[in-house]
Amino acid sequence: MAKLILHGDLHHPATLSVADLREWEQHRAAVTFDCATNGPQHHVFEGPLLREVVSDAGPVFDVRRRKDRSRFLLAISGGDGHHSVLSWAELDADFGNSPVLLATRLDGVDLDEAGSQLVVPADRCGARYVSAVTHVWFGSLLVPALAGV
Repeated sequence: MAKLILHGDLHHPATLSVADLREWEQHRAAVTFDCATNGPQHHVFEGPLLREVVSDAGPVFDVRRRKDRSRFLLAISGGDGHHSVLSWAELDADFGNSPVLLATRLDGVDLDEAGSQLVVPADRCGARYVSAVTHVWFGSLLVPALAGV
């Protein structure tokens, strides 16, 4: 059974199966996106909102401080070698409020064996749709100090 590791700047990192992801409220997204190799794709995904899964893991920011929240990122990796980066502000209800999913079902088929899929419904291009999610890293943007500046 496929699992993903949720880690980074979190109070409660976790290893989650697709069955575990079904414990959150399931949302439905009928999407159309362009795939570079297969052309237009039309699918219906179901799964929890990524922001709810990460929120339950206890991000290490002060929820009252918007500017603090806006510097956090998510890096998602898939078993197929694909990676994607999202900003927390894209997902946060005070900012972009994007309904990004960790899908547990694709076109009515459970993804228990294949692994969850990152679904970014607002994207016209399918490049951020990561299959067989293995890692969701959550952390803050740290700008390196510039020498002599």
